[in-house]
Amino acid sequence: MIPLSVLDLVTVREGGTVAEALAITTATAQTAERAGYARYWVAEHHGMDGIAGGATSVVLAHLGNATSTIRIGSGGIMLPNHTPYVIAEQFGTLAALFPGRVDLGLGRAPGADGRLAQALRKDIHAAAERFPNDVVELRARFAGQAVGGVPTPQAAGADVEMWILGSSLFGAQLAAMLGLPYAFASHFAPGQLDEAARIYRERFEPSDTLDKPHFMAAINVLAADSDEEARYLASSTDQSFVALRSGTPGRLKPPIRDYRDTLPGSALAMLEQVRSVSAVGTPQTVREGIEAFVARTGADELIISAATYDPDAQLRSLELTMDVLNA
Repeated sequence: MIPLSVLDLVTVREGGTVAEALAITTATAQTAERAGYARYWVAEHHGMDGIAGGATSVVLAHLGNATSTIRIGSGGIMLPNHTPYVIAEQFGTLAALFPGRVDLGLGRAPGADGRLAQALRKDIHAAAERFPNDVVELRARFAGQAVGGVPTPQAAGADVEMWILGSSLFGAQLAAMLGLPYAFASHFAPGQLDEAARIYRERFEPSDTLDKPHFMAAINVLAADSDEEARYLASSTDQSFVALRSGTPGRLKPPIRDYRDTLPGSALAMLEQVRSVSAVGTPQTVREGIEAFVARTGADELIISAATYDPDAQLRSLELTMDVLNA
């Protein structure tokens, strides 16, 4: 069976708190580990009321202590928000704490507007232009090189698996050029999925890290006892996408029956496009959707996004999905 991993935004639910979101993330990581998922990645977002994973390395340190075997990592660190030196220190430290378990997924998009850029004291748009050079610097620091004459003791020789993340063709080209594994955010930006996979594979240059392309694709997955129940549970995330695209992001809302039937045509078309890479339904429906997606993409791994308003439904979905794929 193809390796399956989990992507978590550390979702804050309506009526909930950041502390509760972190507790749910911890329980979800533990469930994923018991079920046999390969990796548990946390995404960096800032200034959003419904997402609590901004201090990504801190969250990963907690998850590392709460688990014992599953790989933990960033999906991803938005490198323009940081200096490579600080990220090398943070993830080198994580690798020392949790040997052989740490992934560093790197994204170029700052995911921020001018206000956040000011709060971060960063020219993040200029930093985004430096992204390829910063990735190279990070790799050098993990290799023990004192870039600019400044060593990074915590990072030197650290066993950190670096990934390039993306939702466009830029990341595919960079990952191929550097010989790094590549993960595509098709769970919310499926438009260039097939072209990105093709470019990555065709242009891949072997490196000390990787001798052949290794491609991961993201997919929305939600398994429940019936297709109707799964669609109902998934409506919470549907609402989040509509709110985000309409400029009113917030906390994860309770599900709504037949939510899509309530949307105007333009909003429905947008939602169906951004959520088109999904497997939502009974375990058998989910299995068929995942198998079709793997056949389409030829992915070496999949990473699933599967937040629900009811945390128990989220945990059960992970278990049902892995059970049916192992059957």
